[in-house]
Amino acid sequence: MPTTLRQRLAALTESDRTADVVRVLLALIGVLAWCVARNEHAGTVPAMLGVIACALAETDDAWRARLRGLLVTLACFAVAAVTVRQTIALPWLFALALPAGTFILVMLGAVSGRYATIAAATLILSVYTMIASDPSQATGGPWLVTMAMLLGAAWYGLLSLTWSALAPQRALRLSLARLFEALAAQLDVKAALFEPVRDLDRSALDIQLASLSARTVDALNETRTALLDRLGRRQPRGRMAARLRLYFAAQDIHERISSSHYPYEKLADALFHSDIMFRFGRLIRLQAMACRARADEIRRTLPPGSLALPRHALEDVRSAVQLGAGTRDASIDEALSGLLRNVERLQETLASGNEAAWDTDYALQNPDPPTFGEALARIRVQVTRRSMRFRHAVRLSLGLLAGYLLLLAVHPKHGYWILLTTLFVCQPGYGATRLRLLQRVAGTALGLVAGWTLLHVLPGGDWRLPVVVATGAGFFAFWRRRYTLATATITLFVLLCFDEPGASYDAIAPRLLDTLMGAAVAAAALRFILPDWRGRSLPDLMADALAADAAYLRHIAMQYTRGRHDDLPYRVARRDAHNALAALAGSINQMLAEPAHTRPATEAALRLMTHSQQVLAHLSTLGAHREALPDGPEGAMARRALEQVADGYERLSRLAREGQPLPAADTAWLGSLEAQASQAAGLPRLVGMQALLLAKAQAGFTDIGAASG
Repeated sequence: MPTTLRQRLAALTESDRTADVVRVLLALIGVLAWCVARNEHAGTVPAMLGVIACALAETDDAWRARLRGLLVTLACFAVAAVTVRQTIALPWLFALALPAGTFILVMLGAVSGRYATIAAATLILSVYTMIASDPSQATGGPWLVTMAMLLGAAWYGLLSLTWSALAPQRALRLSLARLFEALAAQLDVKAALFEPVRDLDRSALDIQLASLSARTVDALNETRTALLDRLGRRQPRGRMAARLRLYFAAQDIHERISSSHYPYEKLADALFHSDIMFRFGRLIRLQAMACRARADEIRRTLPPGSLALPRHALEDVRSAVQLGAGTRDASIDEALSGLLRNVERLQETLASGNEAAWDTDYALQNPDPPTFGEALARIRVQVTRRSMRFRHAVRLSLGLLAGYLLLLAVHPKHGYWILLTTLFVCQPGYGATRLRLLQRVAGTALGLVAGWTLLHVLPGGDWRLPVVVATGAGFFAFWRRRYTLATATITLFVLLCFDEPGASYDAIAPRLLDTLMGAAVAAAALRFILPDWRGRSLPDLMADALAADAAYLRHIAMQYTRGRHDDLPYRVARRDAHNALAALAGSINQMLAEPAHTRPATEAALRLMTHSQQVLAHLSTLGAHREALPDGPEGAMARRALEQVADGYERLSRLAREGQPLPAADTAWLGSLEAQASQAAGLPRLVGMQALLLAKAQAGFTDIGAASG
């Protein structure tokens, strides 16, 4: 077998999507076989819809958590299906239950990501129940549809539970592999910042780096959840302990990648006639390759081997830095020494795959609420007009109500597809809704054309059955990354399913019309019902980021007092700072897709994102070099400088949240910090220089606020 074909087959086998598709395929085949064997054709379509809804509610949990999630899912499904069945014959009652149930389910997602997924799938199953209960579609008794749908969901849940028990570590292993791939992508962009040219667009690279850092943060959060789910209260041992160490190693690598010891453009100017910048960039690219090798090793469950680490490239960087030492500006020499120590430690972490050199607390913070009261508290705190979740809940509830009223007014033969389209298209943000709208309409048209062609060329026979199963599984192959194709396959799935009573030809034109009407309802809801223009939330997100940065800096300052210790409070503060920056960057990216008249100055927003990224980079530099400062006046002044800077960021956060103007820079204080840093040496100098850069960055927020205002 050719190497490339073998590699592609291996990648397909090891893909997380492949497992999802295979599970759905087996579940659909099981439903079909059971119904055909027992001659229960009326329950085939509802049971298949139940399989798809339960698969959409699935999360990558271990079997115990998956069992709890399955029980919650089936309970939510049962309540939703019975409610729909009981109220659908009474339009006035259904019109009350639909928005109320939608609002409750969307707000339930505030408890945790797991509940958000279950709530979204429950809404989908509710609309599936409406469609399958339509007199033009239903072929069984009044409760056959509901029971078949719930049994289909239970069957898929049982299959998924068995799958999880037989392969308990697969999801964790794939999460770790994705994490190291995200780190490798971030390292590649980091290396590009070291290009020794003067006209390099480093602002664009900073924006790209912020986006990739957000992706890494998502991968870290996903891996932490998978670890918590499989560890529980047990002490990690063997392979589990090794994977936990890999997670902590990835955290350390991310902190080092995120660091910035000195402004890159100033380094490029100062070292323009030297090859130091080039050598640093080449070394970091080779370390990115080592990260990808580590990801491949994890994904393929290979025994830990010796990575092809760039040892010669590291030696070349050492030689180049030492060669000109003493002839350059002292601040440049200090920055290069810090950079060198950083890449050395990064390589050590890559080589060992753990953090054995540091005193590490292996506790993990559980994102799920510990008590029912805490879950209710999380929901209550979101019940405010300023909450994006609350606004989306109101918008989606009223949008579905408007779709239902339109259905009653127009009442095409398959009118409930209006609600399904509105549900899928109406997203929390304008840009995501617009993209989903275009993808949904294009995918529906493509699926209708394919369905009409198949029904025209092959008008009868049992050929539909394997095609139905294949399209149902194909939906999950494209669901997360190619939504247009996913919509096309699920459209074909539905057409062939409902062809049993001979309705497919009649459903083609109404289905397209319903899709257009549902998309129009979603677009109108987004535009007129509590429009969530992201530019309005930037002050709050900036305040959140500044507060998280201040908390992170205070934890760093404590470590410079007592020495490096990766305890849980420190790691939580670090993660909160990265999550806050990821939320700010994501909101700005979504804002750029909104109409120009709804957003503030675009240039100021992009400057805010890059400026916040630089602040976190300087904090990460301090975090990467944590160790106890020496006793004496230099160490005391460095610690005091960090506390003063943290006070300044807390003050900025408070003023930004209150909508007050941010203060101008205190030039006397900046001058004092610069004098302290220049007179120090060694670690106190590095800490003092980073404190100075962070203090100067505070003035940058004032300028950005003035420009956007």
